[in-house]
Amino acid sequence: MTVETDAKVYLLRHGETEWSLAGQHTGLTDVPLTDNGEQQARRAGLVISALRGTAVPPYRVYTSPRKRAIRTAELAGLEVDDTLDELAEWNYGDYEGLTTEQIRETAPGWTVWTQQIPGGEDVKEVSDRADTILDKVRKVLPCGDVVLVGHGHFTRALIARWLNLPVDQGVHFGLDAAGTTVLDHERGEPRVGRLNIPPLDL
Repeated sequence: MTVETDAKVYLLRHGETEWSLAGQHTGLTDVPLTDNGEQQARRAGLVISALRGTAVPPYRVYTSPRKRAIRTAELAGLEVDDTLDELAEWNYGDYEGLTTEQIRETAPGWTVWTQQIPGGEDVKEVSDRADTILDKVRKVLPCGDVVLVGHGHFTRALIARWLNLPVDQGVHFGLDAAGTTVLDHERGEPRVGRLNIPPLDL
């Protein structure tokens, strides 16, 4: 299905936390931003403003319910319209707070994209959540730009589903703390216009 709109979707990952810095999987745990993460969020707001090139606010701004995402939106100068449970990070279940290296001590070769998470979400559940978000976005996108402020793995899942790829293809898209990605269309077909722009790249 082709889409006729010039509006864009801006994906902003939250700023640095102590857990993201250490590589710990952070799903439901509400870890605050570090001081550096707060500075990243402010600079990410400047990036989004520069990319949009207009003083007109985005038509809609949605965030994950986690405080690190809400705080990032606030520091980026975004006025949040709603927090959406569907924008929360992947539920890591029993692996919450662990690094990949720690998980692989009992699950060799494990990645979030390819193997099960005991007590957590599977790929289909994440895919369904991503589709729910994107359905909501597509309904309002003809009215103007939409900003989604969220998390690393789930935002990469959103990118994959925007391109009509399986969620596990999210592994191919990098996204650093406070990185901004732009989703748009080329002749009606979904594309990634910009990927993982760091907060200092103006």
